[in-house]
Amino acid sequence: MKQVHVFTCAAFNYIPKVRMLFRSLRELHPDWILHLALADERRPEIDLTSEPFDHVLSVDMLDIPAWKGWAFCHTIVELATAIKPFALAKLLKLPDTAKVIYLDPDTVAFSRLDDILAALDEGNIVLTPHQTTPEKTLTAIIDNEVSSLRHGIYNLGFIGVAATEVGLAFADWWSQRLYYFCRADIPKGLFTDQRWIDLVPAFFEGVAIMRSSRHNVAPWNLTTRIVQKDAQGKYLVDGEPLGFYHFTGFDSGAHRTMSIKNSRGSSGIDELVSWYVTQTRDLSKDPLANVPWAFGTYSNGDLITKAQRVVYRERADLQAAYPNPFEASGYLIWWKTKAKNEYPGLFEANDQANELSRIFPILRPGFNAHAGGIDFGVTGRLIKYAMTQPADGIKIAKRGWEILRNEGLVGIKRRLGG
Repeated sequence: MKQVHVFTCAAFNYIPKVRMLFRSLRELHPDWILHLALADERRPEIDLTSEPFDHVLSVDMLDIPAWKGWAFCHTIVELATAIKPFALAKLLKLPDTAKVIYLDPDTVAFSRLDDILAALDEGNIVLTPHQTTPEKTLTAIIDNEVSSLRHGIYNLGFIGVAATEVGLAFADWWSQRLYYFCRADIPKGLFTDQRWIDLVPAFFEGVAIMRSSRHNVAPWNLTTRIVQKDAQGKYLVDGEPLGFYHFTGFDSGAHRTMSIKNSRGSSGIDELVSWYVTQTRDLSKDPLANVPWAFGTYSNGDLITKAQRVVYRERADLQAAYPNPFEASGYLIWWKTKAKNEYPGLFEANDQANELSRIFPILRPGFNAHAGGIDFGVTGRLIKYAMTQPADGIKIAKRGWEILRNEGLVGIKRRLGG
């Protein structure tokens, strides 16, 4: 019998919130098979058998090439999103899989999701947009629609994929993109896993867009949705049962601020948010919430900084020299002895993010960047064209010199890469 498999991605410290998601799904869909894709390393001393999920897929189980060096390139949030398509592909290839659904660990389901299953009966991929109704005020356009243009049209707190040829092709495509480009770098057009999905309706057949306002309700779409409670105490969105709510940005306080600002006329939002506050109030006391992230330190216990991750990600020579950068006897020694000479600005008290952008201004493919290089076929064709069209050849040469002066050889290689 073909099954519905559902997964979320989180490190150990987020499992207390994961419980809320999976308990809600277990109650509504007891036949679904639930998986945790663990953005962490398994600890033999931590017993997860009593948790409300059926299986655990840790990073080392996801068939990710050279996964240790790759994992080092990511922050905890980036890694939790970067493993998503690899876990998706793994589950789609199980012999009993009919459909795979991903939900963020900070979502909770409130009613059955049969309409999503029905959409997957007809299509290959199901997406939910951040907004399904145009905004009416300039403030809301800036806050929500422009934000979607920057972060991605579709919210990747949810995705549904059928175990079809197209579904598998999509998972492989998404895995390839996130292997090299899963990072939060909005100026360069990237927002972890999410911006890539804007391309999906253009690249793949059978993409269903769920425009029902009952799904993926979140602060960024409360301006156009009315959330209320009925006489039985059930939450309704525009008169329909609330499917699932996305409690994003809760720990920072951003959720409460946005929900207050955007929930005009939604009498149920305050109560819903207060409910979640009550449910999560004591989660920080849970032992799992205090398990340190395995990929947050070197083998000697030293904390790994964002700058150390970015430099390693941008330097193919360092990746080749230190395939396991977590070992303190390798990359960390290089950092302490040589990095300050090469990147002195990273060791000053200035804005490190701006310094990293200044040092690495060009978008590069990140981990395993040494796999690319200059495509000499392209180079040859340019030279041949320049010889036959001298006027254009002068323009090409000037442009090449400008790139070399501003970006170095890496800029030339990026434009002539295969």
